[in-house]
Amino acid sequence: MAMPTRRLPLTALRTFEAAARRLSFKDAADELCVSATTVSNQIRQLERDWRVQLFVRKTRAVVLTDAGRSLAMTLARAFADIRSEIDAHVETQTKRVAVAVGPIFGSRWLIPRLHRFRTQHPKIELTLQHGPRITGIETMPTSVAIDWGQGGWAGLDARWLFTIVYAPMVAPSLLKRLGGLENPADLARYPVIHQQDRGEWMAWLRLAGEEGLKFGEETIVTDSNMVAQAALEGQGVALGVFPFMQAEIDAGRLVRPFDIDLNPERAYHLLTRPNARETPEIRAFCDWIEAEALGCN
Repeated sequence: MAMPTRRLPLTALRTFEAAARRLSFKDAADELCVSATTVSNQIRQLERDWRVQLFVRKTRAVVLTDAGRSLAMTLARAFADIRSEIDAHVETQTKRVAVAVGPIFGSRWLIPRLHRFRTQHPKIELTLQHGPRITGIETMPTSVAIDWGQGGWAGLDARWLFTIVYAPMVAPSLLKRLGGLENPADLARYPVIHQQDRGEWMAWLRLAGEEGLKFGEETIVTDSNMVAQAALEGQGVALGVFPFMQAEIDAGRLVRPFDIDLNPERAYHLLTRPNARETPEIRAFCDWIEAEALGCN
């Protein structure tokens, strides 16, 4: 007599997939419209039933174990395949594509171009959402994302889009008030804005021959869009990301005082889940954004 097939705990697996993707029980609970306690209980039940630890619980975070990471990758592929299969057979007048992007890429590169996509594909509805830093398929929140890195996104199809450069930028009002920003050493007299990681500024100073220069006044801003806004308001010299800030230079709202560009090793990539491009609307978006990116190279 054949042994009965053990039923899969599909609800708990869906809960685990959300928690693994977000690396947060609370965020998974918000996504699934349940309590964080429910998420925690369902995952603990999986661990008890399968006698394997899926997460390492820390004070304010959870981290996947090797077993949890393997299960997360399998579930991400399975749910993506299910979504693609349903989309292929359900006829709707409007097709939807969810895209995860970072704030500066979304606001200063993608949004200004979206009217062209809508003109070419009026029946495709885009949903843009904040994209976390993606390390692999288990942290991929959507079928399509744009992320910045050197490659190596495990389990994902990654295609290079374009590179960026860093260069100092300053508002004309601040330049007029303080004056004398003729060489990089003059930055010691200026207020400087940087993100929490000073690495890019330090690398630019080395390139400019001013390694070891100390800024007289510093403001730390962790969001790249807020850095740009602070520079526009004349709060200090910021390290601009180009081509994203080129429109502000062209309009005269900001000035690039030095012809010294820092070329980082990382670049922007288009990330998709396995087989995602087989869905017509996803393929249309990917083809469109790759064509748009050609103009940046």
